[in-house]
Amino acid sequence: MYHFLLDASFKVIDPTNYVAFTFFIGTMAMMAASAFFFFELNNTSKKWRTSVLVSGLITFIAAVHYYYMRGYNLETGESPIFFRYVDWILTVPLMCVEFYLITKKVGAKVSLLWQLIAASLVMLITGYFGEAIDPAHSWQWGLVSGIAYFYIAYLIWFGDVAKLAQTAGPSVAAANRTLAWFVLVGWAIYPVGYIVGTPGGLFGMHVNLGLNMDIIYNIGDAINKIGFGLVIYSLSRKDEVA
Repeated sequence: MYHFLLDASFKVIDPTNYVAFTFFIGTMAMMAASAFFFFELNNTSKKWRTSVLVSGLITFIAAVHYYYMRGYNLETGESPIFFRYVDWILTVPLMCVEFYLITKKVGAKVSLLWQLIAASLVMLITGYFGEAIDPAHSWQWGLVSGIAYFYIAYLIWFGDVAKLAQTAGPSVAAANRTLAWFVLVGWAIYPVGYIVGTPGGLFGMHVNLGLNMDIIYNIGDAINKIGFGLVIYSLSRKDEVA
């Protein structure tokens, strides 16, 4: 199944193919971020080593998928919806794990971790069904996905994650607030793209963005995933200084 992707990955990108170009840039950016996080593990205190490791895993998984998505796009000229959701279903729960890891020291329970993971899986699985499996009922699937998204945002801004972060010291509280902004603003690009790009989207809205949506998603992915990791890395350094 993957041989054509490997072949396509060595094809020359046309200068006007901005979609494939952003997949290429995304691959390089995620790979560079992964290398940075992995090499910095030895310079990170044991307290935050797992958090920085997870950051590296997020960008590494994304880099591998972006490599394949670029190949798929070059070979077929289509949007790699399946590969993108496989990427998200692995990386987004790991991003949620970061909230548990930074609050674990002040009493975060495993049940909170599973709440975040479960909500992220519901958000992504229902989103995939609405976009790729059952677009005729996309707004119903999107509604369920949106509820899961806002539940995650609630936990981070006002729920257990926010309350625990406030008791973990100013560095953790500031990091949690920055990550919360990533979720509220950075992640919002995905439901907005779903609403306007899916036939029968919310309230019948639909704008045929075609492959241009991939450019927006690629930029959003790079900012969100690398940004998440850099916030965690910054937290580990501030905490050591403090």
